[in-house]
Order: sequence, then structure tokens, then C-alpha cells
Amino acid sequence: MMFRSIGDTSNAERRSITERKDQPGLTFERINTNDLMAIEFPPLKAVVAGYVYGGFTVLAGRQKLGKTWLGIDWAVAVATGGVALGSIDCEQGDVLYIDLENGPRRIQSRIRTLFGHCETLPDLSRLEWVTEAPQLDRGFINRLELWRRSVQLPRLAIVDVLQRIKPPGNKAQNAYESDYSTWAPLQEWATTNGIAVVGLHHTKKGGAEDPLEALSGSNGLSACADTTIVLDHDQNGRTLYVRGRDVEEKEAAVIFCNGSWSIQGDAVDVRRSAERSAILGALIDNGEPMTPADLAAATGQPNTNIRQLLFKMAKNGEVYKVGSRRYWLEPAAADNNDNGDNEEGCE
Repeated sequence: MMFRSIGDTSNAERRSITERKDQPGLTFERINTNDLMAIEFPPLKAVVAGYVYGGFTVLAGRQKLGKTWLGIDWAVAVATGGVALGSIDCEQGDVLYIDLENGPRRIQSRIRTLFGHCETLPDLSRLEWVTEAPQLDRGFINRLELWRRSVQLPRLAIVDVLQRIKPPGNKAQNAYESDYSTWAPLQEWATTNGIAVVGLHHTKKGGAEDPLEALSGSNGLSACADTTIVLDHDQNGRTLYVRGRDVEEKEAAVIFCNGSWSIQGDAVDVRRSAERSAILGALIDNGEPMTPADLAAATGQPNTNIRQLLFKMAKNGEVYKVGSRRYWLEPAAADNNDNGDNEEGCE
């Protein structure tokens, strides 16, 4: 079979193609690159800069890690024009928090906990709560639209949790196809209106090497979402990992205390700082130079990590080598205790 380009068609065929351009649904809506580059798009709406923008965001994490508290942190910051995560200024706007797991009594208790140090509450009139909602295929988006039209400046809607509005899967589709098609209308509504919709979700037990693979269910949800944020907790503390179409991938170390969240800094830097502190503490406690193996045993860190970090700390003047095997806190010890060993150091 031979295929022809449009250039090979007859004049009559070309007229037919041209005429069909005016018939919706029969041809692609096309735009050439020059026209595309001439368009001035408005900047992305930062709701919580670096984390939440207009569009569909999934916030996932294990149970009891504080996802709801984090959602409340963002909601209050936006509704009051305050600060999220302890340091991120937010532009004020209207917020809808759809809490399908907690009743009014628990919501009130959490707000009081959050502002327990204040004599009076700030004006929270722009933060509204919903505790009952239909499933996604039974009018949920219509109700979101009514809320959008009823407030002055809709900026953020939070769904806690997504599973409560998820309709039954389509048996004619595999899990990925079913999940993607389920959440696509919510993503389209959020993107079209420039409103941030944050859906809280659970992660699988045992985690995964890739944070996005840790989300409960198929990959259809994370594929549909504009941004995915994963809250995790390990021996180094809590972290907040973010990856999305329009945000820079990063992982921050975060602290949760008395209902409040704050960012410590880049997770790698904070983790490295904690590991260095553990090494210095072990040397102080021991009172004399130690080998990498001794320090690994004292801190519970892998020997390879200790050796690499000691090399960097010695380069920065945080510790000093004693011979080629041991490390100490002062340079004088290196001069007085050089034992002439020839073991090669970690470079």
C-alpha cells in the first residue's frame, strides 16, 4: 500500500481538507511554532512556592506522619496570607478544605492546637470546611465549580483523602488506565481554572526506591498529577520530596512540632550535618583519636559513609588525621601521634 502526502493530493482533495478545518472534531487544532512562541503566558500561580501551584497535586505519605497537619498548614497560610512551612510567604486567597476523615470537633481541636500560643485566633473566614462530599463521578467537580464561583479569589482546595471520592474502577481497563481516567477530570478542572487542588493519599508499606513508586495503587495517579509530593520518615527524620511538571525536583528536611511544620533545609545537607555532628560527638566522648571503623561502630553509620565524610571533614578542617588511620579534633594530635601507618586514606 502506498501513502501520499498532502502535496500529492488533487486540488479537489485539498479543498475538501480545507473545508473540513471548519468542522469541529474532524481535524486537529493546529498552531505553528512562530505563533506559539509569540503567546505571552501568565506566570504559574505559586500557592506554596516550590511545592504547590495551580493544577492537581498529590500529597502522599504513611499514616500518622502528619499529612493532615501539613494540609492545614498550607490552608491556613493561604487563607490568612501568612507563612507556610515556617518560611514560605503565601498570597492570600480563598481555601476549601474537604476533610472526609475528621468531623467538626476534631477540626476545631486541631485549629486550637495550631494557635494554642495565641491569645486570639487570626481571621480564618477565608478558610471553609466540608466534611461530606460525593464521589468524583457523582457531582464532585460540579460542587467544586460552585465553590469557585461563590468566592472572591479561589486559590486552594484540599481533598483529605482522595480515596473517599474515588469511584469504583473500570473493569474494562487495567489499573493504570482506570486510575488515570478517574483523576483526569479533576486535573483538567484544576489546570483550566488555575486553582491548586491538593489530594492527600497513602503510600505503600515498605516504600520504594523511587518515591513516586511508593504511592498506593497504580502509577496512574502520579502520572495524571501535575505535582507529586511524598512525606516520609526514616532514621534521619522527616523529609518532603517534590517532583512535578513545573516544579524543581527536591527533597527537604522538615520538622513537625505541636501541629506546626517547618523546613530545616535541603535533606542531603541536613543529613550530612547530622552525620558530622555524630562523628564529632563520638570523638569527644571517646577522648582520643579513632579509626573510621571505630567511628562507624560508635555512630551506627556504614563504614564507607564514615570514611568518605571524614575525608571531607578533614579537608574542611573539622577533624585532623593522626597518621593515616585515625582522626582527632585538634591538629596538634596529628603531629604528636603520627604512627607512620601506610594505610591508604579515603579520597
